[in-house]
Amino acid sequence: MNQIKVYTTNTCPYCTMMKNFLNEKELPFEEVNVQEDSNVADRLVKMTGEMGVPQTEINGQWILGFDPEKVMELVK
Repeated sequence: MNQIKVYTTNTCPYCTMMKNFLNEKELPFEEVNVQEDSNVADRLVKMTGEMGVPQTEINGQWILGFDPEKVMELVK
């Protein structure tokens, strides 16, 4: 089973694209909205060094932005 977590904000079009892509591929994921929780946003920046969203963690590997090819490489 894949462990997928998508870090998003309310206004990010690429976040929506990533969520739609995962849904189309029937890959279950957990969404974490960093706009609603600044503590989570701070932790995310510390973990990845990146401010942008979406950031997607798949089985311990990180993807910045909307990168469907990379998603398919990382899922089992």
